Amino acid sequence: MHYSELRRLADESRFSRFHGGVLFWGALILILDGYDLAIVGAALPAIMKDMGVDANSAGLMASSALVGMMLGAITFGTLADRIGRPMLISICVGLFSVFTAAAGLTSDPYSFSATRFLAGLGIGGVLPIMTAQMAEFAPVRLRARLVTLVFAGYSIGGILAALIAKQVIAAYGWQALFYTALAPVLLIPFILLTMPESLPFLIKRNRLAELRKVIGKFAPQFTVPANERFLPPLGAASGSSPVRALFQHGRGFSTAMIWIAFFMGLFMVYALSSWLTKLMAMAGYSLGSALNFVLTFNIGAMAGAIGGGYLGDKFNIKYVLVSFYALGAVALTLMGYTTSTELLFVVVFVVGASTLGTQLLAYAYAGEFYPLAIRSTGVGFASGIGRIGGVVSPLLIGWLVSLKLPLEQNFFAIGIAGAIGTVAVMLINHSRSAAKQARDLVAPVPPAGAPAGAAG
Repeated sequence: MHYSELRRLADESRFSRFHGGVLFWGALILILDGYDLAIVGAALPAIMKDMGVDANSAGLMASSALVGMMLGAITFGTLADRIGRPMLISICVGLFSVFTAAAGLTSDPYSFSATRFLAGLGIGGVLPIMTAQMAEFAPVRLRARLVTLVFAGYSIGGILAALIAKQVIAAYGWQALFYTALAPVLLIPFILLTMPESLPFLIKRNRLAELRKVIGKFAPQFTVPANERFLPPLGAASGSSPVRALFQHGRGFSTAMIWIAFFMGLFMVYALSSWLTKLMAMAGYSLGSALNFVLTFNIGAMAGAIGGGYLGDKFNIKYVLVSFYALGAVALTLMGYTTSTELLFVVVFVVGASTLGTQLLAYAYAGEFYPLAIRSTGVGFASGIGRIGGVVSPLLIGWLVSLKLPLEQNFFAIGIAGAIGTVAVMLINHSRSAAKQARDLVAPVPPAGAPAGAAG
């Protein structure tokens, strides 16, 4: 049996308890991941005051985790295709849990930055792996929705960080917020025991008993013959570099555009994740009110991710993504000019939906674009290159804050990234998408002039 037949079984499967389990783990891990990233932004004013650092130094501290995320996304995304996803996910959870908690023990910006860098390796590494995991097993008709549901967990993590920060920081200090991040290490044994392994990985490692067991869970109606042989995906056994494959078969230009889109999307996300609380405090809002804006931002992000996933399944996901990037650019510009507090909450909700929500949808699109044999690598490199935007943005916004420019100029600078991202996604050659090619194989378009039904 060739892998393409297994792929078709997964694509045509009905949503089941097995898929629910993959969705549960994906969403839970992304909740924890989002929490670990968001607590720095929620605690930044308190950290700056406690350590006596200025805006430029705070920008460097916030960027340290993002440098780690960049390296983690590239390194672990590729390693997952070589040593297995459950193991790599467990390593990532251990890294971001232990070193986020360790950051709470620090008292100077240098040791804080070092621990956040190490935590960032895990935070960044888990994102592309979970994207590939959900995209591999999700039924094709639900794929974008399920992937974005997983990433909605990222927004829930941000909401939890803001809610817990409001209660914990005032009573126990910002350090206590970081200590709470240690708890997820308890989940590692359960991840290793219950999370399914990638099908191509099982074929390449000749773990056929485990492969049959996984097939029986997502396609219980299919009986695998006892003497069945399994062939890996094309290119999986050739020894070719998965990184080089990102630029083969006409994917090169589109890969570059995906990288630019991720750069701009993550620029917007991490500029806001790191500085939204501080920017709203600069606008005259108390810490509690500023954190309410962070809550609204993450609720909007969750709505945008789920809504975008639904639209992506119903319509061409590329053009849904283009619309989201463009909406983000407009909404961010409006943020600087909205004076009504009530209307500002609405605008912040839209900004969340069209920045963090857009980036979550971009992960879903990248997961569909690349063939499964290089999916973790493709999403990992897009995420890793995009992290450069995430690293640059807290530094740039920190520099702008130090210049004491009008508030609207800070938001306009973030919005420019949305406009560039819009153009980049428009230039992606969607005909090279693995998901589109798979759909075209299932339902080929009849030649011009052919009678109705000739293709069948």
